[in-house]
Amino acid sequence: MLLAPMVAVVDSCILLPTSPSPAASADSNALAESCTGPEGSAAQLVESTLARMEPRDKHATRKPMGYTLPAPLLQLFKSGADGWAIDIERVQRVVRTIRDTDRPVVLYLFATHFATDAPLEQQLAKDATNLAQTRDGPMAQGRYYDSAIHHWTFATTQTELTARRVQAAEALLAETCLLPEADRTKIQGITLLGELHHLFPDFEAGMGFNAPYRVTDYSEASRTGFRAFLRNEFQRIDQLNRVLGSEFVAFEDIEPPTRDIRAEPLTRYTDHIDAFAHGTFPVSGWAYSKKDAHARPAYVHVYLNGKFAGKTPVDKSRQDVLAAKPEFGTANTGWRLNLDFRPLSTGVHKVDVFLESRPGQLTLLGSREIAVMDKTQSPPLRQTRVSMPPHDQLRDGSVQAHIDQPVDQASYYYNPLVPLWHAFRGRQVADYLKFMDQVVARSCLSATPRYTHQIIPFTNPSWDENKFAIDASLSAKSMGNIRLGVSLYGEASYGASFAKWYSTTGHRRYGITEFHPLKAMSGHDLGQTLDQHAQRGADFLSFFVEPYWLGRLVTRSHNLFSFDPSNAQFGSDRLYQAVKNHLVTPETHR
Repeated sequence: MLLAPMVAVVDSCILLPTSPSPAASADSNALAESCTGPEGSAAQLVESTLARMEPRDKHATRKPMGYTLPAPLLQLFKSGADGWAIDIERVQRVVRTIRDTDRPVVLYLFATHFATDAPLEQQLAKDATNLAQTRDGPMAQGRYYDSAIHHWTFATTQTELTARRVQAAEALLAETCLLPEADRTKIQGITLLGELHHLFPDFEAGMGFNAPYRVTDYSEASRTGFRAFLRNEFQRIDQLNRVLGSEFVAFEDIEPPTRDIRAEPLTRYTDHIDAFAHGTFPVSGWAYSKKDAHARPAYVHVYLNGKFAGKTPVDKSRQDVLAAKPEFGTANTGWRLNLDFRPLSTGVHKVDVFLESRPGQLTLLGSREIAVMDKTQSPPLRQTRVSMPPHDQLRDGSVQAHIDQPVDQASYYYNPLVPLWHAFRGRQVADYLKFMDQVVARSCLSATPRYTHQIIPFTNPSWDENKFAIDASLSAKSMGNIRLGVSLYGEASYGASFAKWYSTTGHRRYGITEFHPLKAMSGHDLGQTLDQHAQRGADFLSFFVEPYWLGRLVTRSHNLFSFDPSNAQFGSDRLYQAVKNHLVTPETHR
């Protein structure tokens, strides 16, 4: 497995203007000259940064560290009298970085919804055809913490946005193909676009289940595509009507679901959509009990009407809980179990939640009543219940917990059109990534492994994964020869949940496009984590690092998740040292 830190060389080098600043220091001007001269590249900055982490002892037996080189596609343009054109100097700086750096590299074709402040972005954002649409229309620019968000569409490839992405990627790949073969073979992998998934309003706070349900994409291209998807799946309208319990005359009459039956009038029942209309609801929350550090995770047991419905480990990351309860000393207090309410009879059901902190010992965390409704909204009747299992009550404060979902008196309506809508949305994600993959496949780098660069929402138990509609792009069956690339944060980076999930995807190889445990680790513990990923099939592992020039940190807006000696957030300073310890310590003496 290649360690390939993502060095922040774009704003600090690749995008620098050609003329140095008269007010800049001698060191800054030396960096600018290295980046922008006739043969300028980020190679010296990459080496200056990585040498601090990995002293390049010629007698070292370890494989040298590589790096991840981000190429911001929409930043590779300049405006001229004839409109937007490729900035060949910027393209060549990226390519010369590969040529002049004597290290293996993962090339990251970066073009995601996170804004890069490219002037071209501002123009593209003014054209509504480039923007994803909720039922309320095109989405305006949003924010995610300190980053601006452009809600770009991928419902169709027939947009100027996609044309510019393709134009930049083709220019970069063509220039790369002019390199000698020895330099091209340094490229160990290519990652596509960055995280690609469906979007929704209030991206920072709207990932959960409680906000009004607004998802993408409801553009005309998407609605037309949905009808074609249904026609392909069912062939005849009567077959679809049988599944939906509907009376559509033709596929052309179908509209994606847009309305909440609780608050809005429906033309047909198939108009209904909310966070649960696909047929499941989460039983989720957090729990903490004092136990030995090496004890197995506690489990949450869920009972429905007094009968066992399932159990799930308490091992998911809840950074919000740790921030509120730092005395817990761990973020791994989250849990979630999805319950399928489609087989349940219409009526009021009782959900009981227990914590098993020790084998066989159950403590009641709480109970909720929920109603499974029919399409006519007839009054639900209380369902027969049996007695709960033997259990203790919460008493002495040794257990702290909260049930987030379901809320008491929640109502659930199943609309069979909704899982079809989500499946179509998921296919849109996968199809767009495969479209961009074909751009690479047409180049001289067609044999170089390509990877997605995706998040995995299930690792955060409070997120509604259907808003993202990302699952199809994580499956080997859907993605063909494109390898899985995933960003792993918190418990997913070092715990058991990722391994369990990965075994279901059908992938045999993967790349870790972003990595951060969100806690400090020793060199020994980090080394064990890296070994586990390597043995599981990881080809490379990337994490953010800040650039260093002549031994000094380059002044820039630093990444919150960078491994760096001066970044105490999430134990990032100690993780930086752990990487150094791992790299210089022989395998048998970690």
